[in-house]
Order: sequence, then C-alpha cells, then structure tokens
Amino acid sequence: MDALAADTWQILPPLLVVVGLVGVVVPVLPGTLLVLAGVLVWALTEQSTTGWVVLSLSVLVAAVARVLQYLVPGRRMKQQGVRTSTLAVAVLLAVVGFFVIPVIGAAVGFLLGIWLVEVGRGTPRAQAWTRTKHAAVGVLQSVGIELAGALSVAGLYVVGLLVS
Repeated sequence: MDALAADTWQILPPLLVVVGLVGVVVPVLPGTLLVLAGVLVWALTEQSTTGWVVLSLSVLVAAVARVLQYLVPGRRMKQQGVRTSTLAVAVLLAVVGFFVIPVIGAAVGFLLGIWLVEVGRGTPRAQAWTRTKHAAVGVLQSVGIELAGALSVAGLYVVGLLVS
C-alpha cells in the first residue's frame, strides 16, 4: 500500500465521525450511520481486539439510541393526543418544505402540517397549537437522543484510539 492510500485510511475514520455528528443536526446526512461507518473503517484498518470491541459496543449503542429515538417521543406525542396519521401528513409537508425553503423548510413544513391537520379535523385552534408544540418537542427529543447516541459512539471511538 502506498503512502497516499495509508494516509487516506487514517484520515477517513475521523472525517466520517465528524461529518456524521454534523449529519445528526443537518437532516440531509445519515448522521449516526456515518459515525458508525467511521468506527467500522477504523476497526478494519486497526485489525485488533480493541477495534472489534469498540465497533461492537458502537453498534449496540447506536441500536439502542435508534429504538429510543422513536419510542420516547412517540409515546409522549400519543399521550398529548397527536395521532400517527397527523404525523404522517406532517412528514410529507416536511419533505415539501425541505425543497421549498432552504435550511429551515423541513421544520416549518412539519409544524405547519401538524397544525393544519389538527385544525382541519375540527380541533380548536388553541388545542391544535398545543399539539403542534408537543410534536415539536418530540422532534427535538428525537434529535437529542440521536445526537447523544452518536456522541457516545464517537466517544467510544476516541477511547479506542487512546487504548490502541
């Protein structure tokens, strides 16, 4: 392997981890998957017990975070009266908003979608706004849980670098 290829394999894992962490907050990139990809590339190049243990723990942490990312906010939104069908329409409007309004369009489309569906169902405006706020908190919880999982995986990666 020449020097350029060796340098690439040393630079790629931390680059993937950093881009993945940004990707958790920027919804265009698959954040946690990129962080895991960075750990996988590192483990493949490391070829040590430490690398495989760190990779295994990272996959476990990411899987737990993924499950919690949907369970915790979903339960909270259901308790507050936000229906699954409302969320489905809101996600569709979030996709439209993503393309119509750069950067913040997905959030605007999602929140507008919840409010419009609730008002369209005959929910009083004040209650529709309350449900919209609860859904927004749920989305923030989901992002927070994913970020905590990705940061934990990145932390495992750093520990693996220090130990190896």
